[in-house]
Amino acid sequence: MSRTSRSGSASASPGWAPSGLWGPAAALLLLSACAGQPVAAVGAGGGSGKVGVIEIEKVFTDTKIGKKAQETLDNFVKNRQALIDMEQKDLRRMDEDFAKQQSVLSDAAKRERAEMMQRRISEFQQKTNELNREIQDKQKEVIDGFRETVERAVAKLAPQLGLQVVVQKGRGTQTVYSEAGVDITAKVIEEMDRSVAPDNEKRKP
Repeated sequence: MSRTSRSGSASASPGWAPSGLWGPAAALLLLSACAGQPVAAVGAGGGSGKVGVIEIEKVFTDTKIGKKAQETLDNFVKNRQALIDMEQKDLRRMDEDFAKQQSVLSDAAKRERAEMMQRRISEFQQKTNELNREIQDKQKEVIDGFRETVERAVAKLAPQLGLQVVVQKGRGTQTVYSEAGVDITAKVIEEMDRSVAPDNEKRKP
C-alpha cells in the first residue's frame, strides 16, 4: 500500500459527488429547508379561506426555469470537480513515483519526500473544502432565486383560484394529507413556463 493511500486523504473521494449531486433528491433536500412555511399567503381578512398545496420539488424538476437551474448547478459542480480530479491525478503520480524510488533513496530523502507529500495532501484537503463551500453557496443562491420565482407565480395564481394560503406537500413537509383537487402544482408549472416564453421569443433571430 502506498503512502498516499495510507494517509486516507489523497486517494479518497473529496467528499462530494460531481455527478448526481443535483438530482431530484438533492433538490428536495434544499427546497424542503423552508418546508412548513406557506409558499404564499394572500389577503389579510379572517375566516376560513381555501387552501392550496404545491409539490415544489416537482416544480423544480418539471419547469424550464428549474431545469435551467439544475443545468447551472451541474456545470458549476462539474468545473470544480475537474480541478479536484487534476489535483488527485498529480498526487497519485507523486505517490507512485515515490514508491518506485524508495529503494534508491536515502533515509533523509525519504523523509523529505514524505513531508512534501503530506503538505500536498493538506493543500488538497484545504482546496476541496473551499470548493465545497463554493458549491454550497451556489446551491443556496440558485435555490433561493428559484423559490422566489415560485412564490411570485403562486402569488399571481392564488387570487385567481380563490386561495388564501398555499402550503408545500411532499417529503420533509408538514402536509400529511391533501385532496387532489387542492393541488395547484400543475398550474404553477404552466404559469412559470408561460412566464419565460416571451424572453425566449426575444432571443430568436
